[in-house]
Amino acid sequence: MTRGGRTKDRSTPERRCIATGNSGETDPMIRFVAGPGGVIVPDLAEKLPGRGIWLTAGRAHFATAVKKRAFARGAKAPVSVPDDLADQVEALLLRRVQDMLALARKAGLTHMGFDTVKGRLKSGPVAALIEASDGSEPQRAKLRPMAGDAPVLAALDHQELGLAFGRDNVIHAALDAGGLTDQVLREVSRLSAMRDLQVVAGPDMRSATE
Repeated sequence: MTRGGRTKDRSTPERRCIATGNSGETDPMIRFVAGPGGVIVPDLAEKLPGRGIWLTAGRAHFATAVKKRAFARGAKAPVSVPDDLADQVEALLLRRVQDMLALARKAGLTHMGFDTVKGRLKSGPVAALIEASDGSEPQRAKLRPMAGDAPVLAALDHQELGLAFGRDNVIHAALDAGGLTDQVLREVSRLSAMRDLQVVAGPDMRSATE
């Protein structure tokens, strides 16, 4: 199972991270390309033309790549790396997560509110338990054991979740399988890495730095 709680698909292509030198599936990585003028730009959708440069999500990996001048080696050409590149990626990932959660809500795959989520967890397994990073710890602690092996996603605060679900704020939510669920799990996993958080599954459900 991958870091975001998804099942590995060994048919997916592998890429080499320019910071760690490790090769693996692209799920935890961010793709970059050299744009006009040789400026490095993130390609989260992995659709931009040009030579792909792959970096494992995480601010420490960004710092390592810059220090090693790994973007230029990956591009095989002189490049310019924006000082706020990591901030750009985090902001883009946040927007992608919010957009995908909004689509999942419209598709009827989400459940919101403490009592609603509690009832959903009692009825059977979910694809993920979603909790605001700044929500009530006692309430969060009551729901986590009910989630079983489902990943616990706590990368967004209550206002960020609220924007995703079309409300002022959201503290508790659950995500069913289907539709965009796998993609939501990947994007939240990458956003968590950029925010130095870990997506955790199973009985030991803590958000912790790696």
